[in-house]
Amino acid sequence: MAQAKKGDRVTINFIGKLEDGSIIDSTYPSAEEDCDCDEHAAHDCNDSDCCQDSGPFELVIGEESFYILIEEALIGMQPGEKKTVTISPDDAFGENDPENVFSVPRNEFPDEIEPVVGMGLEVTGEDDDLYMVTVVEVTDEQISLDTNHPLAGETLHYEFELVEIC
Repeated sequence: MAQAKKGDRVTINFIGKLEDGSIIDSTYPSAEEDCDCDEHAAHDCNDSDCCQDSGPFELVIGEESFYILIEEALIGMQPGEKKTVTISPDDAFGENDPENVFSVPRNEFPDEIEPVVGMGLEVTGEDDDLYMVTVVEVTDEQISLDTNHPLAGETLHYEFELVEIC
């Protein structure tokens, strides 16, 4: 039977969990109802930081379009084989950096937006780039925003199965 190698296009099924067992990412339809993706959806859901659509996920091993540790673990696997990988914060979204939290005077915040803790927003930085932020505190005087990824500082546990080498 064929073994996956670097450069192969493969499909995998996976389920990603935090240390406490909460599901943050999955290709399995049965896991969608248990997924805590809304908690992390404040950031770009076009990449692997929130629940995928159900059904196998396709990637090319070595293109680094998914977690590198998972791509590396796929090498040598055969279809139907399963593995589990633990991904440290350094190999995922980094550590939570308190310097990435800043405050904006309430009167500089758009009137049409009523900020609430946990709300995800897109803001324009001084360099005119767009950044995703999460509202972490709201007072009468200011609004505190966090630019850390919602999964920063988290250790991730991924169980995955090689479905097919395409």
